Amino acid sequence: MLMFILYSIHILVCVILILVVLLQSGKAADLAGAFGGGGSQTALGSRGAATVLTKATTIAAILFMMTSLGLALLGSRQGGSVLESAGIPAAPASESGAPAAPATSPAGGSEQPK
Repeated sequence: MLMFILYSIHILVCVILILVVLLQSGKAADLAGAFGGGGSQTALGSRGAATVLTKATTIAAILFMMTSLGLALLGSRQGGSVLESAGIPAAPASESGAPAAPATSPAGGSEQPK
């Protein structure tokens, strides 16, 4: 039940974060900003007062991080992996513990480099 509530809050926060970020205008949204002529708006200069959108972005980003951390902690307590919960079996481990060698094509193949 807790996972369902946390998933719901997480999805809602994700949608809000996307909308708030898309509603904001960039620092140098004009044509001159694309070529480095930002005018009075500099990268490290003063920005003025924080608007409602920037405060909403900060709050949504903090909530996103908190719900992500909560989902990760709850998921680790349940054990298993995401693939196993989806019904996909885990890949078999090799006997020696070393990763398997990649498959190679035969030396006399008909493919030629481009």
